[in-house]
Amino acid sequence: MLSPLREHLRDTFWFAPTAGLVCVVVLWMVAATADAAIVDHLRERRAYEEISDLTSIAEDAKTVVTTVSSAMMTFIGVVFSISLVAVQMASGQLTPRVVRIFVRSRISKLTLTVFLSTFLFSLLVLTSYESETDPERITTVPLVQSVVTLLLVGLSLLLFIAYVTTTLRLMQVGPVVDRITREALGALVRQSAGGRDLDVLPPETGRIVHRGRAGVLRDVYVARLVRVARRQGMVLRLIPRIGDYVVPGTPVLAVHGGRAPVPGALRSAGVVGVSVGVERTFHQDVAFGLRQLVDIALRAMSSAVNDPTTAVQCLDRIVQFLAAAAARPLGTVRHRDRRGVVRLVQDVPGWNDLVDLAFTELRLCTAGSPQVTRRMLAGIDDLLLLAPPERREPLLRHRALLQQAVERTVAQSADRVFAMEADRQGIG
Repeated sequence: MLSPLREHLRDTFWFAPTAGLVCVVVLWMVAATADAAIVDHLRERRAYEEISDLTSIAEDAKTVVTTVSSAMMTFIGVVFSISLVAVQMASGQLTPRVVRIFVRSRISKLTLTVFLSTFLFSLLVLTSYESETDPERITTVPLVQSVVTLLLVGLSLLLFIAYVTTTLRLMQVGPVVDRITREALGALVRQSAGGRDLDVLPPETGRIVHRGRAGVLRDVYVARLVRVARRQGMVLRLIPRIGDYVVPGTPVLAVHGGRAPVPGALRSAGVVGVSVGVERTFHQDVAFGLRQLVDIALRAMSSAVNDPTTAVQCLDRIVQFLAAAAARPLGTVRHRDRRGVVRLVQDVPGWNDLVDLAFTELRLCTAGSPQVTRRMLAGIDDLLLLAPPERREPLLRHRALLQQAVERTVAQSADRVFAMEADRQGIG
């Protein structure tokens, strides 16, 4: 249950800064305690001259801390403006779904967290300065706090450099599609770990309807559902796929076998066992990465953008993803309990679904671009070499349909011949 929660927190931008502000308050309390302990120790030794020296040093540091506290908000505004511009440019040029890459960016969250923490810490340090000048009556000298403030400023500068570098990379097509591909491959590996034997399900005995808010099915709490199914002696089958839009009242889980369904337990499984949201996520959605790559390629091939090179870059990653999926078991996933008994059955996209998602829309809108058709043909030919014999049919079908589309679209025979030559660089 922690894994979906962790993924949901990664999709939010408030958790890391909030946690950082809480931690910095604790850090300030520790530093203030250390400063008070230093003064108490010197007072016990009656080293009032040393207290006076510390006070003069702290007063000098106060100017730096005051400058830091006033400058950090300006620095935070610069970072926030850079983020908005980068998100706007990426979503306009690529696809709005890449915004989540910036939201999930660790360096963006860490940079904003450290900047806010530095600002809050400097304000807290300013409250520790005393107007008292008599060494015998001073209770604390914020020396340790001032040093920590300077360390936080240094860390902020280093993170700002890393943040700008990372943001500039994410504004380029190559790093974005590479990031999407890596997350898509991670989802593919996680889904391929489930068992896919051909166990026959018992007869259906009931269904659980969705009673929460409408939204996209993002996650399935596998451990929770398996535990409920084991206690009730039944098998649960997830009816919608991850990424489907579900509305209240529609069935989400089917009950197979076991005793008569217990309404309370099943209602709890239906509420806690699945999670819906406003957008799809990579966590358990095998096809979401492929969907984003196709969207970027489609926008690149639109008449407003007309950028076939970007479409070729996306096709490179699409072929990479399909090559990784070609030899993996796909389709229905069966999750088992500790005794090896199937307790949860989940339907995931099969090979035909992934191939259709990868090539159908691109094939229909790129027949007039020889750079893209040549790259698509080369990718299909490579996949035909990698895919098992039983998985070659959809690839051959799309290859034949692409040839027909080129013949209908391209008027000159010489151009048709050129457009139907396989080339991994498009026009290389």
